[in-house]
Amino acid sequence: MADVMSKPGGRVLLAMIVAMLALSAFFAVGMGTAFADDPPPPPCGGNAERDGDPCGDKTGTGADILGDKAPKADVETITTLADAIGKTKISVNFTWTLLAGALVLFFQGGFALVETGFTRAKNAAHTMMMNFVIFAIGGVAWFITGFALMFGGIGGLAALGGGTAVLDGIVTIGGDDWGIFGTKGWFLSGTNYDVGVMALWFFQLVFMDTAGTIVTGAMAERWKFTAFIVYSFFMAGFLYPLFGNWAWGGGWLAHLGLSMDFGHGYVDFAGSGVVHAVGGLSALAGAIVIGPRIGKYGRDGTVFTIAGHNIPMAILGVFILLFGWLGFNAGSTLAATELRISAVIVNTVIASCTGLLAAMYTAWLMKGTWGKPDPGMTANGMLAGLVAITAPCGFVAPWAAFVIGAIGGVLTVLIYNFVDTKLKIDDPVGAFSVHGVNGIWGVIAVGIFADGTYGSAWNGVDGTVSGLLYGDAGQLAAQLVGVVTLIVWAFGGTFLFMKIQDAIMGIRVSEETEIAGLDMPEMGALAYPPDYEAAPVAV
Repeated sequence: MADVMSKPGGRVLLAMIVAMLALSAFFAVGMGTAFADDPPPPPCGGNAERDGDPCGDKTGTGADILGDKAPKADVETITTLADAIGKTKISVNFTWTLLAGALVLFFQGGFALVETGFTRAKNAAHTMMMNFVIFAIGGVAWFITGFALMFGGIGGLAALGGGTAVLDGIVTIGGDDWGIFGTKGWFLSGTNYDVGVMALWFFQLVFMDTAGTIVTGAMAERWKFTAFIVYSFFMAGFLYPLFGNWAWGGGWLAHLGLSMDFGHGYVDFAGSGVVHAVGGLSALAGAIVIGPRIGKYGRDGTVFTIAGHNIPMAILGVFILLFGWLGFNAGSTLAATELRISAVIVNTVIASCTGLLAAMYTAWLMKGTWGKPDPGMTANGMLAGLVAITAPCGFVAPWAAFVIGAIGGVLTVLIYNFVDTKLKIDDPVGAFSVHGVNGIWGVIAVGIFADGTYGSAWNGVDGTVSGLLYGDAGQLAAQLVGVVTLIVWAFGGTFLFMKIQDAIMGIRVSEETEIAGLDMPEMGALAYPPDYEAAPVAV
């Protein structure tokens, strides 16, 4: 330091530092003297009459609504204030719904990591591309047909300000309680060019894309990309929206309480059935039609494990899905002003934890199969708990969420093992055992555990939603009708479509392509290019 200061440049630097310190001291003393007589700032909440507002006590008043007009207790003022309060309430709900939708959109990233991590490196680019492109396919199909078929007759939703009242067209068979598809909302045109309609459109878009993404995991490592594109349009534009209409769009399942006196009709708070069972049952059908991967099963029936290439990637994907699931379930209130959202989030988190632990210990205890706390089964256990609680999350107490998630975790391990080793159906990521089985379990759980604290006038039926344990066997009946419909429609519809599609264009890559890996033949790019040594460069 002494050597630096002995140089001319060092002495100049030292002089500058001293001058800056002296100037700072001068200003500090001067400002302290100038403001010495100022009163201390008021405590927050004091609403003191003074300039400045350090706590925000005076920011945001009636003047922001009435302007310079003095408040009066007349009809005009009261109407103006009431309108402003109403707009604020709906604005809060809009913001909540759109932000929750953004969280659900991040599902796409979570699924991409889970499915890619659970499959082999030679197919990573292909698997990732399916998870990426499904969003765009779904968006286009949803814009053209999907939204209108599903929500074209939903009517006004109070949480979104009632603007969705323009969605008032639904085709029925045999009376108003037997709706089968909507007829308004095509291309978001005409009267559908409405802020409330568009908020609903975006929020439900990301739900639909979730169902489509589930199928890609079960058919990974052998699905033609062209066949994937065709099926994805079918799923997003037709298969998913029609069941969605029956359950959420004012269709016949939702009205089973009115038409058949089955509880409150089919009830599915955030989509165990509408989203996950539709996706999971379709995934099972697709896995059956396309057949197992080469090398998965020996001629003598031996079952071989085809390990995923990146378990940490898959587990990171599960964490992302957990984060997005908070928007998935709590966002389904469509209202931040609906304080039940705290119960929804707590139930969701509890079920995710018990699902994880139940799956981990189940795999650990299965000595002949795993005998260890298998990371893949543990990850799928968390997803199983989340799927299972998605339908009942708004209607059950935390203790029930604990039980529902734990059962889901056990189910996913047992069913995956049965499907893989006994039925010889190759599902690389366990899409059916996670989403199909636990989607169905979640739907049934509503009919058992709903405790009557929530759901007043749900689906137009007086009273709150109660399950079998709380005296309403009719609710369980409605849920079981929904389960049968899911199996017939989602599994049957996908199976039939893929059989026809396979006969017309083929849905599976060639044996040569499958053995080599789908990245180069199908995508023209490798996810992990081979290492190479750069040529020496003369210096």
